[in-house]
Amino acid sequence: MNGRNRVVVTGLGVATPIGLGIGEFWDALLVKRSGIKRIEAFDPAGFGCQIGGELPPFKFGDFIPKTYRKSSKVMARDIVIAVICAYYAVKDAGLATKCIVERGESDGPSNVDSRRFGANIGAGLICADLNELAGAMSLAVDEHRKFSLKNWGAEGMQNLTPLWLLKFLPNMLACHVTIVHDAQAPSNTITCGEASSHLAIGEAFRTIARGDADVCICGGAESKINPMAIARPHLWNRINRDGNDRPESASRPFAADRHGMVPAEGGGLAILESLEHARKRNARIYAELVGFGSSCNTKSWSGRTEDDDSLILAMEKALADAATKPEEIDLVCACGMGAPGADAAEMSCWSRVFGDRLNTIPAMTVRGAVGNNGAGTGAIDFATTVTALYRRTIPPSINTAPPDEKCQLRFVKDEPIDAGVHAAMTVGYAMSGGQNAALLVRRFEE
Repeated sequence: MNGRNRVVVTGLGVATPIGLGIGEFWDALLVKRSGIKRIEAFDPAGFGCQIGGELPPFKFGDFIPKTYRKSSKVMARDIVIAVICAYYAVKDAGLATKCIVERGESDGPSNVDSRRFGANIGAGLICADLNELAGAMSLAVDEHRKFSLKNWGAEGMQNLTPLWLLKFLPNMLACHVTIVHDAQAPSNTITCGEASSHLAIGEAFRTIARGDADVCICGGAESKINPMAIARPHLWNRINRDGNDRPESASRPFAADRHGMVPAEGGGLAILESLEHARKRNARIYAELVGFGSSCNTKSWSGRTEDDDSLILAMEKALADAATKPEEIDLVCACGMGAPGADAAEMSCWSRVFGDRLNTIPAMTVRGAVGNNGAGTGAIDFATTVTALYRRTIPPSINTAPPDEKCQLRFVKDEPIDAGVHAAMTVGYAMSGGQNAALLVRRFEE
């Protein structure tokens, strides 16, 4: 850890099925609220899984300057979620960015140098607007009702707006966030499934640690509440088809009777700063980010099996990066997708890294409350971990009982508990593709 800048967390912004903003989200966790219900964004009757986690209603104009509202026409749902998270994050951090100043929500000029303000944001495979696309496709058939490239060029694509494609490029989350808040330092987009947020936060951590930026906004966002995003896990047999009549208990991380993941939307963005920069502006510091590790599963690209131990390497790298031993960790934030094989693999990795001590330290997971948020999954977990550390409170984890007999993770189940946590680890992994990442945070000390 010598020779690099210390990196601290000064702002958290989330958008989840149980609340927008870190305060609303945290309060919902404490009272064990579930955000899973029957899908309302479209008619899900044709799917075996008809439930999911959708964001509460919101007015998008509340999160951007008036001068930028026309740009919302080229924002897919994933982009909108990221922009909402960014607004909450900079407000929470007390940063007077371009957006905050233009909205008249700052007492003075900007307090961040845009040339030293970077971004690393995780994104998923953004689903095209099927209604819009279907209308154009209907005009691209020939006399035999078959798709014709000639007709597509002559008539079909003419019915799409000229900027149509810009709504669905994964890098557009970072694009809009950096424009709205004038973040001109290094920017990157990571598309590694559910591992995206952890990897993006880790890259931002490295950027600040080596001195290439003073501030970074980082995390991820995605919406899996659309037909294409739900069809994929259906085909892979990873989705819960048995919880339509009891949505609030359908997402069951690490439970013995888990039946698969539950799709959702959401994400989070965090503000990371060098300690020196945070001190200069007298910022509130949530915690210090001290370790990051990543790895890849080279056994299979298509999924997680019980013998997949690739996550262990990421966990060990994060511990080594932080010069920390497993016995120094007193809180773990597990991912817990609720898919039998993936949860079994994760349980095994936690056990092998922490040994019998895993039975003695508290654990938490938010998947039971918010479902699988795709590229936004890890950012929500990171925000939960940092908040638990800062508030010295561990929220209950719903739907984790009855526990799998192989699960050594000790979840808080009934009421939140007070805990003097000093160091915590959170992990993330992609359901497909094999990427893994781990982050280690500590209570801030001078």
